[in-house]
Amino acid sequence: MKTPTALQPLIDDGVIDEVLRSLKSGKEATVYLVRTGTHTRCAKVYRDMRQRSFQRRAQYQEGRKIRGSRQARAMNKSTRFGRSEQEAAWKNAEVDALYRLQAAGVRVPKPYGYFNDVLVMELVTDSAGEPAPRLGEIDLSPEQAREYHGFLIRQIVLMLNIGLIHGDLSEFNVLVAPDGPVIIDLPQVVNAAGNNGALAMLERDVNNIRGTLGRFAPELLDTEFAREMWSLFEQGELTADKELTGEFARDETATDPEGVLAAVDDAREEAIQRELGREG
Repeated sequence: MKTPTALQPLIDDGVIDEVLRSLKSGKEATVYLVRTGTHTRCAKVYRDMRQRSFQRRAQYQEGRKIRGSRQARAMNKSTRFGRSEQEAAWKNAEVDALYRLQAAGVRVPKPYGYFNDVLVMELVTDSAGEPAPRLGEIDLSPEQAREYHGFLIRQIVLMLNIGLIHGDLSEFNVLVAPDGPVIIDLPQVVNAAGNNGALAMLERDVNNIRGTLGRFAPELLDTEFAREMWSLFEQGELTADKELTGEFARDETATDPEGVLAAVDDAREEAIQRELGREG
């Protein structure tokens, strides 16, 4: 295929050898299959801020560390420099998260580097070597659903244990490799300790997975892992190997109404965008 403009510098610099085809195009980025030597990998090209429709970005970025006071002031004032810094911070968030999560043992694609707004990373494949399907594209036995649910809950715990929440986890952001699920798409990753909407987004992530896998193993629909792990996190008692029960007595007075409404709005927009993508 014709080499996309954004990937030409990587070919010129020898980072990749050939662009094979487009794999996925979304509102945030386009992912290409590329060849590097004898390996096939993914190259994620982020879209310019003006080309994207993703709403409430500020909600996800709340609590993220900013390099310096000058950058923070510029971002708050939304100057040209500030918007540029905000754009860079949004793109760098996924790159930084992938390296941190991989080091923490979370099952994510292995990153190979970030070059000129392009993230080069592992291609997750099925048993035939083709790009792996998404979780929402496959049928599961009840046993497989329970296994995958337990695995993904453990991944969410590992993420929260280092202070991160995916923020947009669903059947569309989990690939299924022969040896189990792999979590993808992390530009909106949330700082758990510094974001007022963190609990709402954690609960949405956990409940999205619960709802998807609960179609095959209905007993999962009665679990309350999000509140349980959040309670442990707040008390400083959440560890990577902490055994969870999936049971939790809800205290509705602790709900963050604004965070919940914002999460619902985001989920609604995501659903609309997916439907438009299918129709296209």
